[in-house]
Amino acid sequence: MRFAETAIAGVVVVEAEPRADERGAFARLHCPTEFAAAGFPFKPVQTSLSRNPQAGTLRGMHYQAAPHAETKLVRVTRGRIFDVAVDLRPESPTHRRWTGVELSADNLKALLIPEGVAHGFLTLEPDTDVVYQISPAYRPGHEAGVRWDDPAFGVAWPAAPVLISERDRAYPDYRA
Repeated sequence: MRFAETAIAGVVVVEAEPRADERGAFARLHCPTEFAAAGFPFKPVQTSLSRNPQAGTLRGMHYQAAPHAETKLVRVTRGRIFDVAVDLRPESPTHRRWTGVELSADNLKALLIPEGVAHGFLTLEPDTDVVYQISPAYRPGHEAGVRWDDPAFGVAWPAAPVLISERDRAYPDYRA
């Protein structure tokens, strides 16, 4: 695996390195030892799936509030998304900045999103499946979010969303 830091402290693009032969390919997608050796210790305890039938579906910007904040490793197993992370950590040198990366089943990239960073995505193809590996496990009642189009962040989405939940649309403006 290759690890590439982004403009947001702690947000990392993880690239699988497939080994191909006449049968197809094989790639390691997560190894706690490799993540720790690269400086990004992450041991997921939960795996979740987001199934998205329609292109233009926007989910986000979500995070779990302390003391149950989550680290996530996000990967696409079918289709393609524009994946976004927004730094909400007031003490961070990259506070209120965002980064975005295209994740697809073909490019085998994943995005590691640390605690205190909001996450969202826009599907770029129909029938897109997104897998989340999460630590610690989800705790109901600690969900939080910021608006996907909040001017405090200025995320440059590649297209306007076609489908977005009322909850995601109604998040208030961000206040540090």
